[in-house]
Amino acid sequence: MIIWGAAQLLFPHQANGSLVESKDLRIIGSELLGQNFAAAKYFHPRPSAAGQGYDAASSGGSNLGPTSQKLVDAVKQRVADYRAENALPEDALVPADAVTASGSGLDPTLA
Repeated sequence: MIIWGAAQLLFPHQANGSLVESKDLRIIGSELLGQNFAAAKYFHPRPSAAGQGYDAASSGGSNLGPTSQKLVDAVKQRVADYRAENALPEDALVPADAVTASGSGLDPTLA
């Protein structure tokens, strides 16, 4: 209780999840978790294995290992999508972080 109280007193924003609010004061995200943006004008985070995108209530990895055909197919599709979206040639190298999800399924935001 002492640590919780000190955190609430000294760092209330951080202790409560660093929540981001919209102009009408609705909670729309967290400064600590990546957000799932689909439009081309946004920076794209790593793919997420948590629920439907960056769903903190469904945090967890896919549990697919390197010999999983489902994982291989998913990464191949993400590579093809990345190349198409960025107008890259077929032989262009793609950053691993752009096509593989993290172990928890949730990455911190880069903002």
